[in-house]
Amino acid sequence: MRCLVTGATGYIGGRLTPRLLAEGHTVRCLARKARRLRDVPWAGQVEIAEGDLRRPETLAAAFADVEVAYYLVHSLGQAGFEATDREAAQNFVAAARAAGVRRIVYLGGPEPPADGTAAPSAHLRSRAEVGRILLAGGVPTAVLRAAVIIGSGSASFEMLRYLTERLPAMITPRWVHNRIQPIAVRDVLRYLVGCATLPPDVNRAFDIGGPDVLTFGAMMQRYARVAGLRRRLIVPVRALTPSLSSHWVGLITPVPNAIARPLVESLVTEAVAHEHDIAAYVPDPPDGLTGLDEAVALALAKVRDAEVETRWSTASGPDAPAEPLPSDPEWSGGTAYTDLRERDMAAPPQALWRVIEGVGGDNGWYSFPLAWSIRGWLDRLVGGVGLRRGRRDPHHLQVGEALDFWRVEEIVPGELLRLRAEMRLPGRAWLEMRILPLDGGGSRYQQRAVFLPRGLAGHVYWGAVAPFHAVVFGGMARNIARGAEHLAAGRVSGRR
Repeated sequence: MRCLVTGATGYIGGRLTPRLLAEGHTVRCLARKARRLRDVPWAGQVEIAEGDLRRPETLAAAFADVEVAYYLVHSLGQAGFEATDREAAQNFVAAARAAGVRRIVYLGGPEPPADGTAAPSAHLRSRAEVGRILLAGGVPTAVLRAAVIIGSGSASFEMLRYLTERLPAMITPRWVHNRIQPIAVRDVLRYLVGCATLPPDVNRAFDIGGPDVLTFGAMMQRYARVAGLRRRLIVPVRALTPSLSSHWVGLITPVPNAIARPLVESLVTEAVAHEHDIAAYVPDPPDGLTGLDEAVALALAKVRDAEVETRWSTASGPDAPAEPLPSDPEWSGGTAYTDLRERDMAAPPQALWRVIEGVGGDNGWYSFPLAWSIRGWLDRLVGGVGLRRGRRDPHHLQVGEALDFWRVEEIVPGELLRLRAEMRLPGRAWLEMRILPLDGGGSRYQQRAVFLPRGLAGHVYWGAVAPFHAVVFGGMARNIARGAEHLAAGRVSGRR
């Protein structure tokens, strides 16, 4: 069948697409910017349509001739995400109905309690509302309701992993004793693929979960055991509200407060499947659903082997900048501050590119690590993403993926890496690293930082940080050149 996948740049959509292809389906991906999917391994096997679910006039071509449409987008972490997701769902189902789509499949969250025992979080409330909009839209719809998804790179797994590994003893909120039914990402994907062939009379929600029902505290203890860690000391206290808990999660894990808070608020209520009716249509695998221990072990192996397909940080929200290039003519009409560094070296372009593409994550930023760490902490304090997002792969980058508090805006292998800043700034910033071959086999490294200030605060900010550029950006250019020369000479360069 011809399937449309929205959210293909995100965590689930980026994994679902190749699995649909493996089943023999034709896949079309909807993205606000087609170039965001340019570097994914399966880019040459899919159709890519540009469109925005908030702009219904852009959707007709994407939905044309589609039989199954997957709704895998959300605006979690964005201001006013409930209204944004409501509008997107309404536009999605209207476009699907107009195009004659035969099936909608939506991955949502657990149903908020109907007995009023706990007020649903904004996150769960929004997910449930989207499900209702799709079910009532006139197109047969399957809503899959999952709680915590365990897989390498998922936000829930990153929370579990960092909290458990970094805190051998912890004071926790009382919600760590609420029951949860986690599900492995491999089982979520199997259900999503299977729902493409549901009978046309199926229009309902299904609870999906793994075989284990346990508390979040027990999940941390099970993670510790699988990871070879000592048993954790967990002391729950009533004083830690969801708001305080989200700051605590944001402090310890790579997940920023804007995403941690709705996730934490969702854990305040129990998230357990109340039925397993999906098995009548998508039977359980012969060996059964994946248990928590196996799911954790599989995720850790993917992290260890640098084989993480997608990460929670890959997706960018609908409020992301339009991504103009710093060299666009429109820049000539305003103030753009730049810091330009150049260095010539004997190392060939190939060696220099390996160093450039390895920037960030565990390798750091090749200069003054304390300054980069402080900048990352300051960003977290004001609600930004900080440096802990790291990178998906230690050696290779793709357009659109997150790299610490940057996002890869352009990459030309062997020639150019351009990063767009996603830290909190009074303006917009880019960091560009370029290679120019020299006669005789050497290389010229060009490094350019560009900052477009917003108002007086932006000008003041640049003036305040400019004195540090000689140390930070100058040292970065010097150490990148040195690392390339060491690599060309067969020596192992240092991390910074």
